[in-house]
Amino acid sequence: MAATTYAALLRGVNVGSARKVPMAELRALMEGLGHDGVRTYLQSGQAFFTAGHGDEESLAAELARAVERRFGFGVDVIVRDHAYLRAVAAACPFPAADLEPKQLHVTYFSAPVDEERFAGLDRGAYLPEEFRLGDRALYLYAPDGLGRSRLAGHLAKPRITKGVVATTRNWNTVLKLAELTAMAL
Repeated sequence: MAATTYAALLRGVNVGSARKVPMAELRALMEGLGHDGVRTYLQSGQAFFTAGHGDEESLAAELARAVERRFGFGVDVIVRDHAYLRAVAAACPFPAADLEPKQLHVTYFSAPVDEERFAGLDRGAYLPEEFRLGDRALYLYAPDGLGRSRLAGHLAKPRITKGVVATTRNWNTVLKLAELTAMAL
């Protein structure tokens, strides 16, 4: 099996004082799992690696178990390959080039999410904020940024995310995910 380049997205690490995962230790942990070319980006839980075995789900589960053993707390992990990350960036339904990166975010889901989850949501009540669904992703336009977004808080409710892992990245990071996974190709 040929090696594939992936990004691992760890949810909710290094935010505040809890759930600390030093990136150097994460790299060493992933190398110990047999992954090659391990790199990290920022301190917010993005790692890049190549693997000649497994698929996205099994690699995510393996990394989540290893993080819990090493750091003593559970972490949700989503693993996606370069082709998917490139496709998510290319499929943005908003004019990304015309927006500030803080205005545009992507929530990655561990499984497909359909419009039915958003039934009853009065989208007009959140304007000018908007969202669109993609392939296991949700694109969020929040003109005042994620920290001030009323819609982002609603989209994170258990009724919406029930049964799936969801983790959000800003547009700069979305582009960097595609770029850094391409570097090993």
